[in-house]
Amino acid sequence: MLGLPFTHWLVVFGVLISAAGASAYIRDTLAGQTKPNRVSWFMWALSPLISTAAALTAGADRWATLRIFMAGLLPLLIFLASFVNKRSYWKMSVFDLTCGVFSLLAVMVWFAIASPQLAILCAIIGDIFASFPTLIKTWKYPETETGAMFIASLLSVLLVLPSIPVWNIANAAFQIHLLIMSSLLLFAVYRKRIQRRFHVSK
Repeated sequence: MLGLPFTHWLVVFGVLISAAGASAYIRDTLAGQTKPNRVSWFMWALSPLISTAAALTAGADRWATLRIFMAGLLPLLIFLASFVNKRSYWKMSVFDLTCGVFSLLAVMVWFAIASPQLAILCAIIGDIFASFPTLIKTWKYPETETGAMFIASLLSVLLVLPSIPVWNIANAAFQIHLLIMSSLLLFAVYRKRIQRRFHVSK
């Protein structure tokens, strides 16, 4: 374990940070303080878990697969936690369900397509549709979210960036997307607090 390459240590640290953020999110969800949008969390879980199964079947590197697996497992645990406490339930709108359908369609195309670059584009489109319900909810009702989850997500992505061997679409596109989306979600959670502090300081 101590003899792991630096890039593998980045994976370990990223997984630990993500797990810590997810633990805080699950804790607040079970307490009824955080109200996950189930469309987002289900779709965020589905794509990585499908990728994990495909990677294992293809004999992919276990360290890369571990990162993908955790990216699906943690959202799945959050999705399941939302059913424990009725106060954690966030009523889904037609818009949420529509985003879920488009996200699922993008995932299906991504899974079936032969071109790696087009597959990555489909995966990003699917993730964007999955993120819309939570992003809009968080913008309107930031008190229904736990910021620690998105801080952990942002830090985890930042840790991955130095391990990218070649900066191209295949290696970096999805990570850049995750960096942007994590930043947007994090800003949506804390923007009202930032605005209040800014007005107070003035």
